[in-house]
Amino acid sequence: MHRLSFLAAMFAATTFAHAAEPPRFPPGSVWHTDIRNAPLHPQSTSMLDTLNSLGGWGNGNRMQIDFSIHVHHDAGNDAPMRAIVPHLGSGEYWTPDCEALPASMPVPADAAFEGQSGLSCPNNSEDCHLIVRKGHLLYELYSGNLNGNVLNARCLAVWNLNANYPPEGRGEHCTSADAAGFPIAPLLVNADEVAARQGSADSDLGHAIRFILPNARMANDASLGGVGGRLYVRPASHAGSPGGPVGTVPYGVRMRLKADFDMSGYNAAARVILRTMQRYGIVLSDGGNIALTFESDRHTTAKWSDLGIGAQVFWNGANGSTPLLVSHFQVIDTGPRIGETWNCVRSTPTIADLIFRHGFEVPG
Repeated sequence: MHRLSFLAAMFAATTFAHAAEPPRFPPGSVWHTDIRNAPLHPQSTSMLDTLNSLGGWGNGNRMQIDFSIHVHHDAGNDAPMRAIVPHLGSGEYWTPDCEALPASMPVPADAAFEGQSGLSCPNNSEDCHLIVRKGHLLYELYSGNLNGNVLNARCLAVWNLNANYPPEGRGEHCTSADAAGFPIAPLLVNADEVAARQGSADSDLGHAIRFILPNARMANDASLGGVGGRLYVRPASHAGSPGGPVGTVPYGVRMRLKADFDMSGYNAAARVILRTMQRYGIVLSDGGNIALTFESDRHTTAKWSDLGIGAQVFWNGANGSTPLLVSHFQVIDTGPRIGETWNCVRSTPTIADLIFRHGFEVPG
């Protein structure tokens, strides 16, 4: 591509959703695919039966919500760019999966690490995600901490929100700030987007939702040739450390809530989320004990408490609501299981590649 054409494409103006919503990919993205009529996996019932026998969702089979991930929705031009260095505790920085060093990301003064109130995080004991959007670029940092003027981390993944990525995302066998290789922010549920849609009787959020399971409940199969039996399915491009029996659900699995799920007892805000699970599904993104991850309301106008959405809204049975169980879902067929080699082959250029090839700082 001619340099001027390339620059024009990179700088093209984009219309974004409301500033308080999670960043979004174009409508043709896999995350915006309506899966109501997608074929079921032939082993849907048996996989979910196996998952149920292993304990179902984590944390006592409760579909609870974690509200700890903050998303800074639009860093201004005055936000300083902080250099990324390898994790200070372990010396790790994952390449070629993550952006090649030297790399940097914008860090506004009011940004905050996951679960923290500011720019300090105990990254030896917490996931410590830092997520900032600047223009059409989404910066997602894993296992980070701000030390002076630099960020130490295990991974920085930068997503182009103008792009429709190939089936393997940023690359086959490549991780991101999430173990499945997924983007994080576009799969979170956000208080403002729910508030904007709760007044419509048939509304949904229009995107898949991130969910998590304990590693011991995700499928492992040594016959596929992956490292330690690790495996995944699309839309994932990577697997962390799944250690469950072969017959359970795999990393990356996309599940939809059954169409006949009884929503009575749930308020309007919760029904928006439930319809989203029916139409766009939930995707298995990482290992852990709390099933759902919603964006914190640090940077939103609407607050979860005002919407009646608490950590156990899909579990506590309040007002006669039906708790969300594994048996209320179906597994859709997204293709064969892929053995995880941990040999990342990038399908999209890194930020450092773009700077080297075209001689400019990639814009926010």
